[in-house]
Amino acid sequence: MHPDTIPTLYERSVLGRHGIDLPEPDVPPAELPVAELRPDCVLPELSQLDVVRHYLALAHRNFGVDSGFYPLGSCTMKFNPKVNEEIARLPAFAEAHPLRDPVTVQGNLAVIFELQRWLAEIGGFAAVSLQPAAGAQGEFTGLLMIRAYHRERGDERRTRILIPDSAHGTNPASTTMAGYAAVEVPSDKRGNIDLDAVRAACDDRLAGIMMTNPNTLGLFEEHLEAVVKLVHDAGGLVYGDGANLNAIAGTVRPGDLGFDVMHYNLHKTFSTPHGGGGPGSGPVGVSQRLADYLPGPLVVAQERREGPRYVLVTPPKSIGRVSAYLGNFGMFVRAHAYIRRHGAAGLRANSTHAVLNANYMRVKLRDAFAVPFDRVCMHEFVCRGALEGTPVRALDVSKRLLDYGFHPPTNYFPLIVPEALMIEPTETEAKPTLDAFSAAMHAIAREARSDPTLVKGAPHATPVKRLDEVKAARELILADRAKPGAG
Repeated sequence: MHPDTIPTLYERSVLGRHGIDLPEPDVPPAELPVAELRPDCVLPELSQLDVVRHYLALAHRNFGVDSGFYPLGSCTMKFNPKVNEEIARLPAFAEAHPLRDPVTVQGNLAVIFELQRWLAEIGGFAAVSLQPAAGAQGEFTGLLMIRAYHRERGDERRTRILIPDSAHGTNPASTTMAGYAAVEVPSDKRGNIDLDAVRAACDDRLAGIMMTNPNTLGLFEEHLEAVVKLVHDAGGLVYGDGANLNAIAGTVRPGDLGFDVMHYNLHKTFSTPHGGGGPGSGPVGVSQRLADYLPGPLVVAQERREGPRYVLVTPPKSIGRVSAYLGNFGMFVRAHAYIRRHGAAGLRANSTHAVLNANYMRVKLRDAFAVPFDRVCMHEFVCRGALEGTPVRALDVSKRLLDYGFHPPTNYFPLIVPEALMIEPTETEAKPTLDAFSAAMHAIAREARSDPTLVKGAPHATPVKRLDEVKAARELILADRAKPGAG
């Protein structure tokens, strides 16, 4: 067997082998319903050691933030402090049933109350709901509140949402789901939203604008205050996609800049797990004019002589629940621990270091890879992965990075930059790691000119080599065809 090949559990199976002894049942055994039995469902027979070694071998193939540099632009894959995980696993947090009487979970409600208050302070908002279970659901929630606000005022004509072409990709989908028409607004030559295009689109059909700031080019919008004024003067509201708050937390408060609603990605700024390590959480903060529309329930503190009592309250004009119970509570605990550990000064330092790392990397790479908007960036930047004069494209560079032991950056996003590589080092990486990544990128640029076939055939050092990705998508292999019992 090839050393890169991991046998399946069926291939490891040996007839009669077992890994656990069950105690004798203390109730009479019952026969399984014959109609429900599956004769084709033959399970592998394994020892405990077989199972442990199999899953450990699979785990060693996983790539994660704990095993290496993960510079996915826009996704902010940064180290999650392990103390947050320990706190979230405390029995009083992890084992509390969501339907318990609020009187019996006052400590848990205190965590929610404080996180609501802290996020409102960090964002500069009047109130926050923790209900949305992801950033995209936070977008949808914000748009539903904007819709409810306009409908109550009788502004049924307002059916359009402006979306910059440098916004996050979920914004148009959220807009459509909320019943609005998405109107794309182009960027100018410096990577800002085009001010003249915004001005031309601000009429009595405008419901609002969705702005990602910093935008997906990693740039702070230079015309932000002017855009906000144009939209507000036209009767619209301003939605802030807060996915990139990790670049400005502690330095700029979006609410102070005129945003009416914004979602927070807890995994990006406040270090809760991302992706499969979730579940996610996308709280929304709002200005005073939208506070009554927030999804409920919220946690409110009733002051008493013996101390506050935390109760659940639904805002008077609430759009209703957007997720079950109170949201993904485990993520709240992790974010609460992270904010408490760092405090105001620490959160600001984290953002500052994220910006410093991204600008360091931008300058290190711009002599090898073109940076189309080469100005001071925030937490991430975008370069062109295609190397002029060679057949090497962004995807080839990313595949070759695997041979150097690095996870590739985000490919082909944002769409306004051809052959985009979107790089985000985050604040948790040290200079030697950034230098090593930069050295690998420069080496690949040299290889693209001296031996492009090497780059276009990458990866060469991974268990799975270059795949025909179109074929893999069209001809899915969804089942193991090994014979049960083979050993």
